[in-house]
Amino acid sequence: MATRDDIEARKQEMQPWYWWGIPTFFKCPWNEDPAACDIALIGVPHSAGNGSTERDQHLGPRAIRHVSGRLRRAHQAFRLIPWDEFKIHDLGDVPLPQAMNNEVSVGHIEDYYRLVDAAGARPVSFGGDHAVTGPILKALAGEGAKSSGGRKVALVHFDAHRDDYDHMPHWLGAVRSAAHWAAYTVHEGYVDAARSIQIGIRGNPMKPRDDPAESSTGYRVLTADELFDIGLERSIEIMRERIGDAPVYVTFDLDVLDPADAPGVANLEAGYRGLRTWEAIRMLHGLRGLNIIGADIVCPMPTVDNPNQITALTGSVLMFEMLCLIADYLRSA
Repeated sequence: MATRDDIEARKQEMQPWYWWGIPTFFKCPWNEDPAACDIALIGVPHSAGNGSTERDQHLGPRAIRHVSGRLRRAHQAFRLIPWDEFKIHDLGDVPLPQAMNNEVSVGHIEDYYRLVDAAGARPVSFGGDHAVTGPILKALAGEGAKSSGGRKVALVHFDAHRDDYDHMPHWLGAVRSAAHWAAYTVHEGYVDAARSIQIGIRGNPMKPRDDPAESSTGYRVLTADELFDIGLERSIEIMRERIGDAPVYVTFDLDVLDPADAPGVANLEAGYRGLRTWEAIRMLHGLRGLNIIGADIVCPMPTVDNPNQITALTGSVLMFEMLCLIADYLRSA
């Protein structure tokens, strides 16, 4: 008859297999206390901030938990096994009991992340539409925030769209929406636009711009066309020069990727070349050694992903890269 030790030994043998066990982010322990971890993995199941497209972004965290177990590996380039060196927990999802009300929900998101900030954990989050980034930034950055040391953050914003439409009072009724967060976080003192960069902007705007890279908000806009023209290495130099010594927050909208790599996204920008996943990873590696206080990935649409869930798999790869960047910084700090 097998003993309890025998069963435990069999469990350990099964750990490498993503399809075994309870699905958490990367098969990490489930622990809702942010004070118990160094890096907090959090789902933000929110869809009320972007009413102009499909509304299933709130299913993103569950889709990533389902596939991410296969990425519980070592990071070859960084020579790092993050799970062995740091306490990395799945904290679960932000509770959003009024999920259809964007304005209430962004307040609830901010409340949640203020607790994460006070606990000193560095969050890597998966959404959810892009409205979630605004309240996260308000909790982690600016006056009184522990994560940023009270400083504004340098925002590294990967996206096909700029999300700084402060010339519009609302987005189909949502005020702190997926279209506004990149502006109000600057105007209200959480993001230092002079240190920040928007990467991969592409496609046709509502109205032609004299200069697609010009930003009234103050961001450096590195369009997809410019990035492909000057190359990845020069783009990384521009990004790091822009950031300087500021604390960094990274937000990654999956629609910055080419539809060949991420077909299951909310604001699919087809027909115009987007970043391939390997190019996005190379840009993320360009942030190595910087003080990344948090990161998020947004705008998945699991209900329109292809059968092998390539968008979810790509999202889990990017989430893995982000948490490894943070772990790599922490071990050298």
